[in-house]
Amino acid sequence: MFRNKKSRKPCKYIFVTGGVLSGVGKGITAASIGAILKGKGYKVSIQKCDPYLNVDAGLLNPVEHGECFVTHDGKETDLDLGHYERFLDFETSKYSSVLSGALYQELIEKERSGGFHGKTVQMIPHFTDLVQEKIAMASEGSQIHIVEIGGTVGDYEGLSFIEAIRLFSNRVGRENCLYVHVVYIPWLNTSKELKTKPAQNALKDMQGFGIIPDVVVCRSERPAPREMCEKIAKFAGIPGEAVLNLPDIESVYDVPFNVLKSGVLEILNRFTGNKKAPDMKRWQEFSRLRGKKWAKTVRVGLVAKYVGNDDTYICVTEALKAAAAWNKVNLEIEWINAETATKRDFAKVDGLVVPGGFGARGAEGKIKAATYALEKNVPYLGLCLGMQMACVAAARKGKKKNANSEEFGAKSGENVIYIMDGQQGKESTGGTMRLGDYPAVLKKGSKTAKIYGSTEVVERHRHRYEVNQEFLPAIEKGGLVVSGTSPDGELVEFVESPKNRFFVATQAHPEFRSRPLNVHPLFMEFVKSLK
Repeated sequence: MFRNKKSRKPCKYIFVTGGVLSGVGKGITAASIGAILKGKGYKVSIQKCDPYLNVDAGLLNPVEHGECFVTHDGKETDLDLGHYERFLDFETSKYSSVLSGALYQELIEKERSGGFHGKTVQMIPHFTDLVQEKIAMASEGSQIHIVEIGGTVGDYEGLSFIEAIRLFSNRVGRENCLYVHVVYIPWLNTSKELKTKPAQNALKDMQGFGIIPDVVVCRSERPAPREMCEKIAKFAGIPGEAVLNLPDIESVYDVPFNVLKSGVLEILNRFTGNKKAPDMKRWQEFSRLRGKKWAKTVRVGLVAKYVGNDDTYICVTEALKAAAAWNKVNLEIEWINAETATKRDFAKVDGLVVPGGFGARGAEGKIKAATYALEKNVPYLGLCLGMQMACVAAARKGKKKNANSEEFGAKSGENVIYIMDGQQGKESTGGTMRLGDYPAVLKKGSKTAKIYGSTEVVERHRHRYEVNQEFLPAIEKGGLVVSGTSPDGELVEFVESPKNRFFVATQAHPEFRSRPLNVHPLFMEFVKSLK
């Protein structure tokens, strides 16, 4: 049995699975339950197990899969870990994300080195045992550990994960495991009714794999009648209060309140043995601020190269939304396609955010955005590639007309952005970037230092290229100064414009560390500058 080393009490585990189709909200459900349990005073950890055959999420297409999230210790993961951090206000780690590809790789390497001593390597018990080991490792030191299983129950690639969490209850005791199954109830517009058959089939699949869920969460486009939930409860063989309907709502941050209003809270109380009401005061305050219609509305232009999926920059947009709420302004986000961006697009908004990305596509549009912001004194927040393109824009204004990035194959001899030392020849491969937390020293008296309230900061990174300091004179001539570097001064981490009311850019991804209840200062000050 796995125990918290400090309390010696058994760690309890909550497993969240999904049925019918993917994308129904397992991650938000898991994060919401975690927020409630944290409000009850528990030390909660959370983990995502994905059946993808990828080794990590670093090479997944963001338009198809959404944003790649980076943990503080440098693991490239699914965007659900961003939800976890925002809801629980804590840092996930490399142990918080498990993909099938990495597990297969580990098993094969062990087999090749003779680690199995000639035994036949099989999905059961070897793969399922490894899944359980990863779950136990991620739960170390926690009182309650939540595990989301990606995909949909019944998917071929996910069957071994379902078997692993079923077997896990034998290791820790069924009383220490709570199984939550999220299903979908579709609305048929032709007959104007909700249908439970897909949910029933998903529950039958789960039961067929030996797991009877303790809680069923029914997702739907509109509220389902209570009698429909009772019907599903009977089919699942669980009490009616164990079936929760979560219809679509305006904000995912209100999901914890829907869970609190349901009978699921009592189930959590029984599971934990703690009837203490969770402290959700800050969540309630945030909800109140978000729900108000303020006198002032600000428009932010997101100059993006990955368009067509709102999840491609979800950490950025969520940070902006939270900053707007606490600044007591309404927010409108205008998506500006970096490939077709013009001055007319920039003129429609109050401020510009240029997020990260890879490759030459859309780069000129981001350079145009930075140039416009510098010349028109429009608030600008540059993130990773957004900082690099700002430096290119400034260098061009500083008479380096051919300034560009080595990433784009430019041969002009004026590559303001160049490949990091030791990374030459690895430009097209995964796992070769500067990933995770790195410290920076901010220039005393700079706008950036004043925003942070400190001259020493730590931010998360995900990039391969750096600012070539040979071109700093041209960059400064174009209107930008370095406001932060790595502790050894070798790497440029922050730049700013002393003349603009707000023009700050960073090589890092501060959006990964922003929380709805603890908004990152760069986003808070950026939105404040728009008021």
